[in-house]
Amino acid sequence: MRRVVFNQKGGVGKSSIAVNLAAASAKAGLKTLLVDLDVQGNSTHYIFGQRSEPLSGVEDFFQNQLSLYSREPVSSLIHQSQYDNLSVMPSGRGLLELEHKLESRYKMYKLREALAELMSAFDRIYLDTPPALNFFSRSAMIAAERVIVPFDCDTFSKQALYQLTETIEEIKADHNREFTLEAIVPNQVPARAKLPQQLIEDLKADLLPVSRTTLSSSVVMRESHEKARPLVYLSPKHRLTKEFEALFQELESAE
Repeated sequence: MRRVVFNQKGGVGKSSIAVNLAAASAKAGLKTLLVDLDVQGNSTHYIFGQRSEPLSGVEDFFQNQLSLYSREPVSSLIHQSQYDNLSVMPSGRGLLELEHKLESRYKMYKLREALAELMSAFDRIYLDTPPALNFFSRSAMIAAERVIVPFDCDTFSKQALYQLTETIEEIKADHNREFTLEAIVPNQVPARAKLPQQLIEDLKADLLPVSRTTLSSSVVMRESHEKARPLVYLSPKHRLTKEFEALFQELESAE
């Protein structure tokens, strides 16, 4: 199963959700790959912390697609993390410089081909994306089977969400017949606020696939980022950790 986490809006928790779902998957015993397609590299930093030397990964993969001769195996661009069953294909700072060349040479299907081959080595693949509808996010959606959309429970985000569902349907119609909107995940939901709950009910009333599991707002997430340790390893008994594990189980049970 290949899942992409995407929303054009920044700051909605894409990287946090992608990393913690991948970590929950790995802890459950599934061979899991996390692919970081965001030039900011937040998912990469979340797993490996700050490094003095960059790791080979997604940038090298796309650079190879522009060459007729350099075709190193994609497996050489994957790095095992310190956590059992969890591997990463890291981001790279040169991704944006490659975007126009890749787009003009119509390389949007190359990631899909590569990840399809890797499914023999991995049980689950999670893709983190940039907060923009660009070459890399489109490539990720073409490569994935399902999309998870973080929703930060405000009115502007709700309006943008309906536009996003149209984009997802367009990707499905034009490029990827297998592609499905799997879940809209309410994120950083305040415990007692009424507006977020009303917005969630509005989405359900419109028959959108809102997850039963919602994710709370908690300072433990900042601590998790700073220590570069996903929640299932940093604080296994914390409420937010349990919510991520519940979300993972919900997605798996619906498969």
